[in-house]
Amino acid sequence: MLSLFLLRHGETEFSQQDRFCGEIDAPLTAAGREMAARFAAAYGARDWSAIVTSTRARAIDSAAPLALETGVPVEPDPRFDEMSYGAWQGLSKSEAAARDADYFARWQLDPSIGPPLGEAPWAVAARALAAIEDLRARRPAGSVLVVSHKALLRILLCQLLAIDLRHYRRGAWPVGAVTQLELGAGGPTLRRFADVQHLTASGDGETWPPSPLTAASV
Repeated sequence: MLSLFLLRHGETEFSQQDRFCGEIDAPLTAAGREMAARFAAAYGARDWSAIVTSTRARAIDSAAPLALETGVPVEPDPRFDEMSYGAWQGLSKSEAAARDADYFARWQLDPSIGPPLGEAPWAVAARALAAIEDLRARRPAGSVLVVSHKALLRILLCQLLAIDLRHYRRGAWPVGAVTQLELGAGGPTLRRFADVQHLTASGDGETWPPSPLTAASV
């Protein structure tokens, strides 16, 4: 049985502003680095067999505290990079809607059409699922962490659970949130979805972050 943990990277300025980040290599904010540290503190005692990330700094840096805690090296894999948003890259949703009103309205109803001049969700699903199958071949049991991005993770989850890609944007997946699945002979079992318990309380009882977590889209 392989326990697969899917972690969305910590906060960036793009997630703060709800902008399509995609291929832009945005760094973590101070709050994003704290999210990474809190994940490591909460999950560092688990026996990890692999820590795999996208090639973006925000994903690698979100995994770094756990790698330091456990001694398990970070393995970047470009197949876990975020979907390219094409003409919308760097834009907020309101800016994208103003630029491409008709297409944006269609995309909201059916995001499987993909962003204009960007990467198709089915292509994202294919490369992410191939990376998971390679991981399973090398590590059929144990715990594996994949640190990636919101669109890719939601698309991958739909692919693993046989959910139509038209629905991949349903369900909030905040920055720093983790989803756990067990991949066994009988198929995948979802154990937790977009869990942020490791972010919400510190050892002295203080809640963190001070403002509520939001389901930022990038």
